[in-house]
Amino acid sequence: MAKARAHVFVEGRVQGVFFRVETQRTAEEYNLKGWVRNIPDGRVEAMFEGEEDDIEKMIVWCHDGPSYAVVKKVEVHREDFKGAFEEFCILL
Repeated sequence: MAKARAHVFVEGRVQGVFFRVETQRTAEEYNLKGWVRNIPDGRVEAMFEGEEDDIEKMIVWCHDGPSYAVVKKVEVHREDFKGAFEEFCILL
C-alpha cells in the first residue's frame, strides 16, 4: 500500500457543528495522522497522512461531514508523504 498526504479545505457550514471532533474521530478510525483546525475565513483545514486508500475514504467523508454540517466545497491538495505526525489532533 502506498503512503500519501492530503491537505484539505472544507467550505460551507462547517464551524460550530462538531466538524473538527468528528474529523479527528473518523481519521483515527482510518489510522490517519495529522491535524484539523478552523480557519478565520469560516472553512475547516485538515492535513491527513496515511495509506492512500484510507485518505480517499476520509476525503469522501469530508464531502458530508457530521450530521449538522452543510458542506459546499472540498478542496484537496495532494502532497508527498512526509511521515511528519505521530497522531491526529485538533489544532486551536
